[in-house]
Amino acid sequence: MASDPGFLVLHGLRLKGVGAVSSVAAAVGVEPAVVAARLPAVADAGLAVHHTGRLEGWSLTPPGRAEQARLAAAEIDDIDGGRPVVEAAYGRFRALNGDLLEVATAWQVRPDGSLNDHADADHDAAVLDRLRDVVEAVRPVLIDLSDVLDRYRPFVGRFDRALAAVVAGDTTMVTKPIVDSVHTIWFELHEDLLSTLGRTRDAEAAEVEASR
Repeated sequence: MASDPGFLVLHGLRLKGVGAVSSVAAAVGVEPAVVAARLPAVADAGLAVHHTGRLEGWSLTPPGRAEQARLAAAEIDDIDGGRPVVEAAYGRFRALNGDLLEVATAWQVRPDGSLNDHADADHDAAVLDRLRDVVEAVRPVLIDLSDVLDRYRPFVGRFDRALAAVVAGDTTMVTKPIVDSVHTIWFELHEDLLSTLGRTRDAEAAEVEASR
């Protein structure tokens, strides 16, 4: 199912938090012109606001977040058998989420607790091998999700481009915020699944804590 472009604009803003037109468009797989054309009406309806300054871009207002949540729920419930597929994919994603967080931590902090200055090439190579393994493991999850909703398809290409940049030597693309790093994309995929299923990070964290 292809999502409605109007919903995709709100959804892209939900994933980005604060985002420029180009990054919102890339997050949901539409042309920037589509986002730019719809944002004025979204803003006039009180659903989004533009920020200037150090972190420039668009974000949802509280009514915008409520509308995005309503549309996300309606979309998945309109797909016959869609919700169980996303629920199953979410479970598989959660099983991998701890691995990704461990890799991100290992990239930033050495085993002795000191900050990773990236002077140990063997350590970094091992971490990057684990990073590639985790991304490869989530690929089948994304394929299954894409069979239900087209808006999951861009995640595959985004991960591929981030990993290619890392292999080419741009190691900021591992965990750097704001840019389309592996960690940023993973965070947004997590946000997408939570939003689609009407869940929150706090509730998820409580479930994890209760299971220990």
